[in-house]
Amino acid sequence: MDSPAPVTAHPSPPQAQPPARGPSRRRWLLALGAAGICALQRRPLAQGQAQPLAWDEARLLRTMQQHYGAPGVKTLQAWLALLQAQAGQPLAQQLRAVNDFWNTTVLASDDPTIWGQADYWATPLQTLGRRAGDCEDFVIGKYFSLLRLGVPAAQLRLIYVRARMGGLGSNVSVAHMVLGHYASADGEPLVLDNLAGTIAPASQRPDLTPVFSFNGAGIYIPGARTTPTERIARWPDLLARMRQEGFAP
Repeated sequence: MDSPAPVTAHPSPPQAQPPARGPSRRRWLLALGAAGICALQRRPLAQGQAQPLAWDEARLLRTMQQHYGAPGVKTLQAWLALLQAQAGQPLAQQLRAVNDFWNTTVLASDDPTIWGQADYWATPLQTLGRRAGDCEDFVIGKYFSLLRLGVPAAQLRLIYVRARMGGLGSNVSVAHMVLGHYASADGEPLVLDNLAGTIAPASQRPDLTPVFSFNGAGIYIPGARTTPTERIARWPDLLARMRQEGFAP
């Protein structure tokens, strides 16, 4: 993926930070943004099931058939079947199932190869139709899968990171995106990543350095107020295209 698009935010006074158990945990908490952390401390993260993401399944199937034919429909049906099977299951199982599905179904590639564009955020339907995507596409697919299962959006963050490549001691890093699940405001996230086969706490991913995070509620930048996601130009465009396909994000 390309480097994250610049996001502007209004500055805010320094905020008190929660106690940290180590530098790795602290930096991942900072990916929430100082204002976001304080707000979450005042209001515990939603637990249990939220209202699932709505969509028109028949319309999704028609859209997939129109653009990607029978192979695309087969892949979409596999996704729908997975989500149906995982409905009501324990959260840990849902996270593993969703992570495994996207990591094994979609081939990692880049936007110029897939779409002929430098940077393009594909809808879950497009990614499944092509069965190829870059890191943002994996994260988008997992994020909306978990919303469909009723995981509260407040627990999820799409996190821009710098990923160190080449092992310990390497100074080479690339822009990357992962999905974080925050069970609580003062906890470290679980990281769902297409570069890794298993889900791991952030403290076990020293190769990743968070930059900023966002979800449907806003953008979280260290030292700045939470700002609307509209400041990430590709996000509202993604949602608009999803609605045309039959999603209701």
